[in-house]
Amino acid sequence: MRIEILLTLIVLSQLGACSVVPGMHISHFASESSVEMPVTESNATILKKLNIEPITAQLIVDLEKDFNNRSLGSNNVSNLYFDYRIGSQATKNGLPPKEAHSQYRVGPRDILNVTVWDHPELTIPAGEFRSAETAGTVVGEDGNIFYPYAGVIKAAGKTVEEIREELTQKLSVYIEQVQLDVRVTAYRSQRVYVVGEVKTPGIQLVKDIPLTVLEAINSAGGFDVEADSRNIILTRAGKTYNVNLLALYEGGDLRQNVTLQHGDVLNVPDRQFNKIFVFGDSTSGTTGTGSASIPGGSSSTRSKSLYMSKGRMTLAEALSDAGGLNQEFSDPARIFLFRGGLGKPKIFHLDAKSPDALLLADRFPLQPRDVIFVDRAEGIRWNQIIDQVQPTINLLNTIAGVPTPR
Repeated sequence: MRIEILLTLIVLSQLGACSVVPGMHISHFASESSVEMPVTESNATILKKLNIEPITAQLIVDLEKDFNNRSLGSNNVSNLYFDYRIGSQATKNGLPPKEAHSQYRVGPRDILNVTVWDHPELTIPAGEFRSAETAGTVVGEDGNIFYPYAGVIKAAGKTVEEIREELTQKLSVYIEQVQLDVRVTAYRSQRVYVVGEVKTPGIQLVKDIPLTVLEAINSAGGFDVEADSRNIILTRAGKTYNVNLLALYEGGDLRQNVTLQHGDVLNVPDRQFNKIFVFGDSTSGTTGTGSASIPGGSSSTRSKSLYMSKGRMTLAEALSDAGGLNQEFSDPARIFLFRGGLGKPKIFHLDAKSPDALLLADRFPLQPRDVIFVDRAEGIRWNQIIDQVQPTINLLNTIAGVPTPR
């Protein structure tokens, strides 16, 4: 009898100890975080505990008033998080200044083809064994070309019309009514570098038709499956800019289709920063990153990482993609969302004990790196405690000579 009383006291004494319950838990009555977080206020970083904000209809109304909470908002967190995490010094507005369209200007290493009508001796024809590039005139590293009777001509920095006019003037001394044509047969002087998550990264040549971001990516085979089309980085003359092609595809923002220049580097980053993490008691599935078994029950997915499709996802979508709530072990009244992006951490709480609260969850927009935690039901915790102390009880019963129940 004394042994039974002693064991009962042991069990009861451990009920109040948090360490006896495995896993992570948040108190029913918690109104703020148990740990301090670094928070940026008035351009200074301070440490403070965070208030736990309930997800209510009024909160949804307040969020939807801010256009930047929409996926195409210019200051949507999904557009800013990349720079925040890697420390990129991108220009504020994300786009370089727009320049007026101009004709292609010849540069060193370009190959020109000059045709003088009725004077085949001045024209090097392309034939069966010579391509137009082989038969053409190469612009030297100094930017000059040599042409019979015309001598040395500065070609770099000029359009083909300007070169044609100068050749016509110089040849008119020797030829009456000069008729000639100048064309670029090989564009080799100006190039753009496309790297990152495209199918065929490499060099794109700038030709007489202006090369835009969209055309450069299409020429590189299009986006790879891991590409983040919202945060394309354009580097030009020592400065970096953010190009959001999703705003072009879905919002018709033609400003994003920037015309590229010689020396530009276009980097398409991956989507690793656009992840959502789901922990706690969601239904088991095959896409989770880890799982564990629950005493007396089936396995439950312990954690999952989800990619935000095009930088947008709601709380309901994340819970659904993670397999939904485990109806046997989870506590829908304690669904928490932890947000730490851009130096402004927040904690939200959704009470989904009534299923209609999921309507609010479907209107609650997530941000990159949000962490969702589904707490465990109290009854399941009790069973865990019993499972933990049962081996000790059996050991003490064996010592006391009490038969172990089967």
